[in-house]
Amino acid sequence: MPHLGERQRRVAAGALAEALGRGGQAFVVEASAMSTSTVSRAVREVRAGVEPSHRQRAEGGGDRPAVVKQPGLAEALDELVHPSTRGSPTSALRWTLKSTYQLARELAAQGFKASAELVRRLLHQMGYSLQAPAKQNEGTSHPDRDAQFAYLNGLAQEFLDAGEPAVSVDTKKKELIGNYANKGTEWQPAGEPQRVNVHDFADRSLGEFAKAIGYGVYDLANNDGWVSVGDTADTAEFAVNSIARWWDTLGQQRFPDATRLLITADAGGSNGYRPRAWKWFLARLAADTGLEITVVHYPPGTSKWNKIEHRLFSFITMNWRGRPLTDIATIVELIASTTTQTGLTVQAAHDPNWYQRGIKITDKQMKQIPLQPHQWHGEWNYTITPNHAT
Repeated sequence: MPHLGERQRRVAAGALAEALGRGGQAFVVEASAMSTSTVSRAVREVRAGVEPSHRQRAEGGGDRPAVVKQPGLAEALDELVHPSTRGSPTSALRWTLKSTYQLARELAAQGFKASAELVRRLLHQMGYSLQAPAKQNEGTSHPDRDAQFAYLNGLAQEFLDAGEPAVSVDTKKKELIGNYANKGTEWQPAGEPQRVNVHDFADRSLGEFAKAIGYGVYDLANNDGWVSVGDTADTAEFAVNSIARWWDTLGQQRFPDATRLLITADAGGSNGYRPRAWKWFLARLAADTGLEITVVHYPPGTSKWNKIEHRLFSFITMNWRGRPLTDIATIVELIASTTTQTGLTVQAAHDPNWYQRGIKITDKQMKQIPLQPHQWHGEWNYTITPNHAT
């Protein structure tokens, strides 16, 4: 009997009482501890012929739905949450709808009786669900966006086919240094999460060194990366110095016969096509290494397509999820331990140098840079030859 549902117990009791014949109901009442009226009802159901059913109660049981007892409830709720009306200035909640409790209070103000749970069920029945905004609208794009992608891909393939190095570069998002919460989860003993600071306020005692800045270089041909971790500023000098450290650590060994280097970069930031300092320090790198450096920039507003974002930075973020970035050494160690099933390897090191912000490159200095703009969008695509004397 404990393994049966309410209807099943009633059917079993009625069937047994009917099978025992005269006096059977009394025996079943005593053995099952069910009431006499329940066993009598069970016998009547069995004699009437019980059909198999998943229902526990008879048809028509239960209270009437709230939308039936309160005409207009569903329409009022739909009016509050429908995208075409919730932003209207005449709506009491406008864009502030965040919970079913707020909706229930607004319905109560209109004279309806609805709990937060009822609102939740009605919203699901009406086809609503909780959804986060989807980043899909890219806005107005440059008219030569697709053509620039084709030009970039063509140059990259040319370098790879010739055995010359081609890299994707960018600055990773700045991270707070200290015992702060990091998004994600990590295996820990049950009920023993790692304790971190309640608030994510930068440690004032560290001053400008309270954040870690990672500049990455991703080798398109060999699926490996280099990340310089600085703690002062994301400047053009820091960016170029990171590329130089990659070349000294990995690139020169991978490409001992290289004469050219292709760099694909975003259109903005420390390695954007506008900062003069970026080109100035690249010219110094070309002179130091003897490499002819070609730079191609992604069109404005398309930084998410940069290869380093998907091939390197995303896996670094996954590797350190749920772990507080307590100091520079921890950050470097977590970056360097990043691997993937496709063979990604990463090396990282702390860059202890201090980089000055706002370095101004004069027109005279710019004229000294052996820069050759390409015929196709020379502001995005240019080559710097290694004959810079400065």
